[in-house]
Amino acid sequence: MSCSANILGKVERMVDNDEKKITRVLFCGPHFPASHTYTREYLKEYPFVQVDDVPLDDVPGVIQNYNICIVKTMKFDSILLSHAEKMKLIMQYGVGLEGVDIDSATEFGIKVARIPSHVTGNAASCAEMAIYLMLGLLRKQNEMQIAIKQRKVGDPIGDMLLGKTVFILGFGNIGIDLAKRLRPFGVKIIATKRSWATHSLVSCLSNVQNGPVNDFVDEKGGHEDIHKFASKADIVVCCLCLNSDTVGVVNKPFISSMRKGSLLVNIARGGLLDYEAVSYYLESGHLGGLGIDVAWTEPFDPDDPILKFSNVLITPHVAGVTEYSYRSMSKVVGDVAIQLHEGRPLTGIEFVN
Repeated sequence: MSCSANILGKVERMVDNDEKKITRVLFCGPHFPASHTYTREYLKEYPFVQVDDVPLDDVPGVIQNYNICIVKTMKFDSILLSHAEKMKLIMQYGVGLEGVDIDSATEFGIKVARIPSHVTGNAASCAEMAIYLMLGLLRKQNEMQIAIKQRKVGDPIGDMLLGKTVFILGFGNIGIDLAKRLRPFGVKIIATKRSWATHSLVSCLSNVQNGPVNDFVDEKGGHEDIHKFASKADIVVCCLCLNSDTVGVVNKPFISSMRKGSLLVNIARGGLLDYEAVSYYLESGHLGGLGIDVAWTEPFDPDDPILKFSNVLITPHVAGVTEYSYRSMSKVVGDVAIQLHEGRPLTGIEFVN
């Protein structure tokens, strides 16, 4: 064997040994950039964990090299999962896993998990965004900007949350945090949930009062009551998870059951709303306003016809994107990577398979 071949063999063995010492974390795509930036910052003192953010189109070609994957907006079907040879864990930087084929992941021996929203500030952040959108619609944010440009003073006239009935559609962690924060505004809170079994009300924020669900909700119902509750509300806030049962749940029958002039807010998933139904009832004037942080397709088309309405507010899926929540979730992801590397049990996440 030549000297050069001998050296090459040693280098290859060194590379192989180094690779065994590295736990690789893949973040899919460019969106939500603070997720990989903050995780990388948290892990800067841990050289045995490598964090990469890879363009969506490049993920299929490199996924076989990674141990942990943060999916973000990437769709993971059985074909893509079949190439994830070293993958131990697929997780979301948050809670939404509707893009992951969980059954296929299970077949390939890959665990799938989310980060519980009530302990990281994610639910609280989304709740605050819901209130922001509600107030923006009530106070006519778009019209106010026009009034500034037209040098008007004392116009337009807005409305208040005080005395309104707010229907929280889906009373999970976000719904609970929203109800807590709405109570001081003097609103009536009604909510639906498939099961009203005991729910953890522990908030990550010590200055938010915790207590029984009954302290926050004036009227409770099941999923079968959503049309009845919509007819009672001045504002409907969608906080449901997106799945085969809830996709398009806010459709023409639902919106037609809402009071004329009532407001619709969505801080959960865009697919909960039927686009054609929303557009139709905005055009007819039956829907008094739309505030959404999530859209039917993302990134949202800035030329979409729905934006022609002055009573539509849209934000770029940033309800949970706050310094507090993203730093908290970067710690969860970083700690999980360290635990996986060291062969310890994975904590701070909720497995779904």
